[in-house]
Amino acid sequence: MNILITGGAGFIGSHLSEKIIALGHRVICIDNFNDYYDPAIKENNINGILDNENYRLYRADILDKQAIREIFSTSSIDLVIHLAARAGVRPSLANAVLYEKVNVEGTINLLESCREHGVDKFIFASSSSVYGGNEKTPFSEDDRVDSPVSPYAATKKSGELICYTYHHLYNISVFAYRFFTVYGPRQRPEMAIHKFSRKILDGEPIEVYGDGTSSRDYTYIDDIITGIANSLECIDGYEVINLGNSKPIRLLKLIGFIEETVGKKSIIDFRDPQPGDVFTTYADTRKARKMINFSPETPIEKGIGHFIKWYKKKKKEGIFNG
Repeated sequence: MNILITGGAGFIGSHLSEKIIALGHRVICIDNFNDYYDPAIKENNINGILDNENYRLYRADILDKQAIREIFSTSSIDLVIHLAARAGVRPSLANAVLYEKVNVEGTINLLESCREHGVDKFIFASSSSVYGGNEKTPFSEDDRVDSPVSPYAATKKSGELICYTYHHLYNISVFAYRFFTVYGPRQRPEMAIHKFSRKILDGEPIEVYGDGTSSRDYTYIDDIITGIANSLECIDGYEVINLGNSKPIRLLKLIGFIEETVGKKSIIDFRDPQPGDVFTTYADTRKARKMINFSPETPIEKGIGHFIKWYKKKKKEGIFNG
């Protein structure tokens, strides 16, 4: 298949591109290499596949309708995997307009090109953040998600709704995956495991918002990639599917795992809870297990070990200056 991946030079996108090429498919990557974090990190992410004959890179923005149309016109696309987004809960509070524009309008642009060019299979990267302050655990796809607590979460829920509309009107099959705190090599620098690891290694204080008892369902990148890859041949209808590890870890316990891995104690600076943050995330993955044989295999201790090893290697290479 010819598979278009938006945000394909990012954390999840670069891993997914490598996997799809390894499976014998061709990847058409769109990424705008914006400055949300150092673009050199994305450049490094795709170094290993940039010259592969089954990989084609377009340095384009999903908001550029003309560029998107040209890519669709010149590529025989079988499936779109839409990962590109303005990410992050806390930054979305400061710039809701930008998040709406990229995450909602950008998604519509892609779906419009799918409609115009007869592309009838679409994967949408949603987020566990759509569950908001849901107190029922684990979070199920059948739970109501009408109360997002951040602009980022609202845009992801909007994306799911827009995808359903295009499925209903134009028979585009969509799998919307709600990712639960994905981590591992190439994770974005502002994400907790990356930031905590960096600061502990450098002897700097780490900020903990709240009392450290909040928890997240940390899911290792390889498990996420395997889940997506398992579904490439079976996208049919409209489905919302959780992809998580189903083993929430409290924040202070996570920090303890990092301390054990790096052999160094942290300096914790406790702060007030942040608006937009949720107390816990916890994925019910029964649907994913049934539909795409999803079975996460990486425990948090092992995953953190993989990340720290990668981070130290890349820091020695000068990828990270901090």
